[in-house]
Amino acid sequence: MDLNGDLAHFQAVALAAVDPARAVVRFLQWDGARLQVGNQIYVLDARARVLLVAVGKAAIPMASAVAQRLGERLNTGVVVTKYGHAVGHTLPASLQIIEAGHPVPDAAGLTGAQAILSLLATTTADDLVLVLLSGGASALTPCPAGALTLDDLQALTAALLRAGATIGELNALRKHLSRLSGGQLARWAAPARVAALILSDVVGDSLDVIASGLTAPDPTTYADAQAVLQRYALEPQAPLAVRRHLELGMAGQIPETPKPGDPLFASVQNVRIGSNRSAALAVTAAARERGYHALLLSTLIEGEAREVAKVGAALAKSIRRYGEPLAPPACLVWGGETTVTVRGAGKGGRNQELALSAALALEGVADVALLALATDGTDGPTDAAGAIVDGQTASRARQLGWEGQRALAENNAYPCLEAAGALLHTGPTGTNVNDLLILLVG
Repeated sequence: MDLNGDLAHFQAVALAAVDPARAVVRFLQWDGARLQVGNQIYVLDARARVLLVAVGKAAIPMASAVAQRLGERLNTGVVVTKYGHAVGHTLPASLQIIEAGHPVPDAAGLTGAQAILSLLATTTADDLVLVLLSGGASALTPCPAGALTLDDLQALTAALLRAGATIGELNALRKHLSRLSGGQLARWAAPARVAALILSDVVGDSLDVIASGLTAPDPTTYADAQAVLQRYALEPQAPLAVRRHLELGMAGQIPETPKPGDPLFASVQNVRIGSNRSAALAVTAAARERGYHALLLSTLIEGEAREVAKVGAALAKSIRRYGEPLAPPACLVWGGETTVTVRGAGKGGRNQELALSAALALEGVADVALLALATDGTDGPTDAAGAIVDGQTASRARQLGWEGQRALAENNAYPCLEAAGALLHTGPTGTNVNDLLILLVG
């Protein structure tokens, strides 16, 4: 069997299954007078404006799909995406496009957030605000609350990422340090109606976690945000303004984010249009079509990347030796978002680190291959989307002077995998539904 060829096919299948433009079109219908979003119908008379707010790594294709569907009925809007993700795309002149930094926010993202606030300040009760959300939205639209500054948010985000905080933990803090996150975009949009189409990039697909819940009620509190800092022993490193802001919030001197049951959300509709599970199910079906015994293990995978890799390698060995949990040829699929605790000064990302750890654990095992893919095409602060490794990857790297264990210890997976010819480069994919792992045993 051509394991690498099959992995390339399954990668294409996965990305097609979560194509953001196709997903938007499936959930958006327009007949010239009524707009149907999911199962809800909005009657738009002559006074009603349709305003667009699109934020995330998939913002451009999602906005393009809306523009094509609505035509001139789409009045204006703001689209914020990651650097490089708008290249080669054309949107109507009525839409302002801003590229910004991710995962650490930057000044361009602050400009994007301010543009969104300015747009929403003009709404009336007749208007409909279409919100398109995808992974990366939190970092792409930093909107510091109170006395906080962009520098404060940058420093805190970098510290949390290095500590290996999960996206839920990171977003609990973001929601309480922002004027937009944690349902607050809905506050700014009022009194207009809000319909949000959401492409999930978080484990479990919780609306309050995806994109820091810009249009969803926030069940977390200032105390929860403070607990994240304590959990990772980051209070001494956190900017003074952050600590002071959280203290004021816990003391009730700063309003909480809007909670479940708030009347604000009576005029807000949130619709999930795609997720990691959608991609994983598509791969599982495609593998069966190619003759594999296929099993979707889970789309809720979290944990240290290098440790998750060891579990995957153990499953591969079990299939090879015992035919468990599947007889070969076998395809195991799982998804989620692992983390990396950064201790070295190397170059890499969580999927690269996972792939390198798996390559070490699988060294010498025949007829096995693993794909670790960041579905947005960017794994960590690198130009790689992940890697494809097999039982010979570690030895190939060693022959070229790269010792995999040392590279792992230094968080330096990128050059090690590059030497072995294992890196995967896709460029921006236009979508983002977390990470996908595909293990093939021939």
